[in-house]
Amino acid sequence: MTLPSEMTYVDLPSPGGPEKMVLARGPLPDLKPGDILIRVEAAGVNRPDVLQRLGVYPPPPGASPILGLEVAGEVVAMGEGAEGFIVGDKVCGLANGGGYAEFCALPATQAMPWPKGYDAARAAALPETFFTVWANVFQMADLVEGEKILIHGGSSGIGTTAIQLARAFGAEVFVTAGSKDKCDACVALGARRAINYREEDFKAVILEETGGHGVDVILDMVGAPYFDRNIASLAKDGRLSIIAFLGGASVEKANIAPILGKRLHVMGSAMRPRTAVEKEAIRDDLEDNVWPLLEDGDIAPVMHAIVPFSEVAEAHRLMEAGDHIGKIVMTF
Repeated sequence: MTLPSEMTYVDLPSPGGPEKMVLARGPLPDLKPGDILIRVEAAGVNRPDVLQRLGVYPPPPGASPILGLEVAGEVVAMGEGAEGFIVGDKVCGLANGGGYAEFCALPATQAMPWPKGYDAARAAALPETFFTVWANVFQMADLVEGEKILIHGGSSGIGTTAIQLARAFGAEVFVTAGSKDKCDACVALGARRAINYREEDFKAVILEETGGHGVDVILDMVGAPYFDRNIASLAKDGRLSIIAFLGGASVEKANIAPILGKRLHVMGSAMRPRTAVEKEAIRDDLEDNVWPLLEDGDIAPVMHAIVPFSEVAEAHRLMEAGDHIGKIVMTF
């Protein structure tokens, strides 16, 4: 196809509130070796996008300054050495920035075909959360069949993905969420127990529900305020996987003795700083282990809202309000 010389994208002239984002026109992204160019049909909205908009999570060197970390659309051009796809393929992928635009360049090794039966919006809801959950819960924390996991933020895009994947691979799931509706949604997805953190102490509930044993894995995005209770909620040889610190990063006067006494593993990671090789390994695992589950309907992204790109500010307001259950996606 003949490509235009310019595209529409979401510009951020200066950090700040959602109103700071404006639609603008500019050149298409350059393709690096190994990249594919996607005509974007849909893009997911994620917490890192909000943090970048606020100016507290800048893109790494060499990444696009345009917001957006996951897209779905059609391959329209191939960079030198790019393999695995041809022009015309429908793909979704984990972008290194640049997703809030009509065209996005991303490494072919971070792209996957749409699961059979999926449209652009549902495909765009997959990469960021599925990459994150697979890497942190299964590759790093090594959750296995028969174990117990506590997932904080159970109604978020990450949380709804983690519940379904953990259940699909035979784990027993506990979650925290902030309302009855959110807790009910988590139970409907397969959680054994959803704890309303506004009304209950999750540590007390976990210890009661497990007979004082604790859970094997915790997926945490809250950070410092939960650290001590997370440690107390883990069983012997338990693993705490921290993927964000929305409640703060500094833990004061933490008691680390249980880490030694229970042989605990405390780990953390962010997706954006991972190398291309690491992201490719996650992609390969997802295609082998998770894409069949999506195509069979055993698991599916939970969709909260689909909004047009022209309403990007509203999409961010929805994310920041925190009332959503599942994913927020924008479409062109």
